[in-house]
Amino acid sequence: MKTITIGGHVIGPDQPVFIIAEVGINHNGSLELAKTLIRAAAKTGCTAVKFQKRTVPVVFSQTELAKEREVDRSIIESALKRGVLPPEAVSRLTRQGLEKTTNGDLKWALEFTLEEYREIDKCCRSLGIMWFASCWDEEAVDFIDQFNPPAYKIASPCLTDDNLLRHTATKGKPVIISTGMSTLPMVEHAVATLREKGTTEIAIMHCVSVYKNDVGEAMLRRTNLRALDALRNKFDVPIGFSIHHNGIIPTHSAIARGASIIEHHLTLNKALAGSDQAFSLTPKEFQELCRWAREFPPTLGSGKIEIDPEEEASMKKLRRVWSATQLAIYEQGKRLVS
Repeated sequence: MKTITIGGHVIGPDQPVFIIAEVGINHNGSLELAKTLIRAAAKTGCTAVKFQKRTVPVVFSQTELAKEREVDRSIIESALKRGVLPPEAVSRLTRQGLEKTTNGDLKWALEFTLEEYREIDKCCRSLGIMWFASCWDEEAVDFIDQFNPPAYKIASPCLTDDNLLRHTATKGKPVIISTGMSTLPMVEHAVATLREKGTTEIAIMHCVSVYKNDVGEAMLRRTNLRALDALRNKFDVPIGFSIHHNGIIPTHSAIARGASIIEHHLTLNKALAGSDQAFSLTPKEFQELCRWAREFPPTLGSGKIEIDPEEEASMKKLRRVWSATQLAIYEQGKRLVS
């Protein structure tokens, strides 16, 4: 299987697991919270942090943006202070009060400005941790491209957006695609589209786009880790795993089954406002996941059944204390299988 390289990290079989801490929108539009999450991610030992970038009027319909939605007051107050809401929203909230919020208010509030992303870039560089984003539209790709990201991520809902795939491919960077809500033919088409436009470094992440804050039997069955085998057999690329719940056992199992990349959401507190917080891992949980991901692969070894040098040393000690009869039995057994 081919390997790919992201930010100097080789990804593929027999390589260290590439671990992505998904900040996503868990920053709630707060630059300070985003920086705190980045610092927490860096301490866990993960490889990279990832954000989500959308051009709001491109991704969402006006009908969707206009829908009434309760938004945490602190998020709206911050958005007004940051100046990221459209004039219509500012006027409405000023006239009617901060309780008269819409889905659009939240979507705009969760998008960082160019200057804020410069601060994010500066923070990541100072900590020596790479960052990139799931870009949901072509304008978002161009926006993030200003920061020379090491890779791009195609989110599961965007897998069939051929124009987005082609535009992302023009940037000449490795591309990671998530396969939630997709069939194998859909994944094949996405890979072919990227390759047609010259993208040679591709990784595919098996993803279950079901959000649950518990790990019951139904959720475990949905995990469907045999899909990793199906993707590995079909595509000559590194295979990874991404899931949306606050348990880490399925991810452990995915690593054991050969996942070269893993991705989990990171939060400071599962009770914070925000749609993804409850399905995220705390820094302590993420650190445990990273520790396991680092320690497990070396335990696989070579697969050869042979006597380890330290086992031989132990056997020498045993032979010194055995009776003549026991020693004779041992030596006879060695001769029989040699």
